[in-house]
Amino acid sequence: MSLSGRVAFVTGASQGIGRACALRLAAADATVAVAARNREKLDGLVNEISATGGKAVACALDVTDEEQVKTSIKAVIGEFGKIDILVNNAGITRDQLVMRMKRADWDAVLQTNLTSAYLCIQQVTSSMLKQRWGRIINIASVFGQIGQAGQANYSASKAGLIGLTMAIARELGSRNITCNAVAPGFIETAMTEVLGEEFKQNAAKQIPLGRVGSPADVAGAVAFLASDEASYITGHVLNVNGGLLMG
Repeated sequence: MSLSGRVAFVTGASQGIGRACALRLAAADATVAVAARNREKLDGLVNEISATGGKAVACALDVTDEEQVKTSIKAVIGEFGKIDILVNNAGITRDQLVMRMKRADWDAVLQTNLTSAYLCIQQVTSSMLKQRWGRIINIASVFGQIGQAGQANYSASKAGLIGLTMAIARELGSRNITCNAVAPGFIETAMTEVLGEEFKQNAAKQIPLGRVGSPADVAGAVAFLASDEASYITGHVLNVNGGLLMG
């Protein structure tokens, strides 16, 4: 699945799933703009991609800040002439039972996980419409499909991403722009490290494949949806969960 000549913009790229997506897209010969708040980690990722012959640039930004999003995406389009692929991966958790959840924690999760996707989609759309080609991929979650106690904010944000995906797919489909979501299950990342080994072992017992997933598992699905091979897939939620949720 060659992505030669394509330009990708990946949010939340400094670690975990976002980092794996950036590496996978670069390995398929896409030019990758990696976006996150941590400039040091982004520079390390750019150097890693460059060392293997790929091309990448770092965009240090807060995805909840509309002006920073506008400025960064405008700069990438100015440098490379376009953005073909957008991966909305940036996400945080602020877990608490809903009766105790602070409004600030609700707002932070919705702004980072959902509103940022809207902001980025809005800014790349003109470039994609001009060339009549685009791939928008939103990283949702199994918990946006089945819910999770203690994660009302996170589950709501990821369910919102799925709805956003379908709406955008309908809006932009006639211009050869697809919009899909990838819904990971339990993936081994910094976000799941805090859950503890016992929790992860119990989680693995619920998964038909018998293991927790890796960021690379998700990145492979993203690379497929970004490719020409997925040109007739839009408005779809691709589950990458080892069989945890079926149907």
